[in-house]
Amino acid sequence: MAEDLKIAQGDKTDQYEQLIPQISALIDGESNLIANLANISAALKEQFGWWWVGFYLAENDELVLGPFQGPIACTRIKKGRGVCGSAWERRETLIVPNVDEFPGHIACSSLSKSEIVVPLFKDGHIIGVLDADSEFPAYFDDTDKSYLEKIVALIKC
Repeated sequence: MAEDLKIAQGDKTDQYEQLIPQISALIDGESNLIANLANISAALKEQFGWWWVGFYLAENDELVLGPFQGPIACTRIKKGRGVCGSAWERRETLIVPNVDEFPGHIACSSLSKSEIVVPLFKDGHIIGVLDADSEFPAYFDDTDKSYLEKIVALIKC
């Protein structure tokens, strides 16, 4: 298990390329899902300094707040509601450049301006989502999508 995170340098792609092996080492050999989600959240927050990053876990027809880094958050989100619930319902990663323009956006914090949500799959079913928010508009892009999907694929549920 890795004990320290080395903050990666370079452009966004370089940062992800350096971060992914560290996350892999961090969660390798740890079978507890919550522990791994907590460390992934911390690694992403430490590397990128996003406003909020964490996981919501599917429980019946709701997503329930899981491990995260950042200010307090919404505890439960119905399927199809907000960016997280919509990504869950659509079964795809959603990038929202301006959360104020997203129909039904759930404003856990008025300081959040853009968001990306990546579904976490197990055996073809979504068991949760990775959610990241930035205080800057249009912050997330296809580079984030590609690499965050690789990161959630590392998670053994």
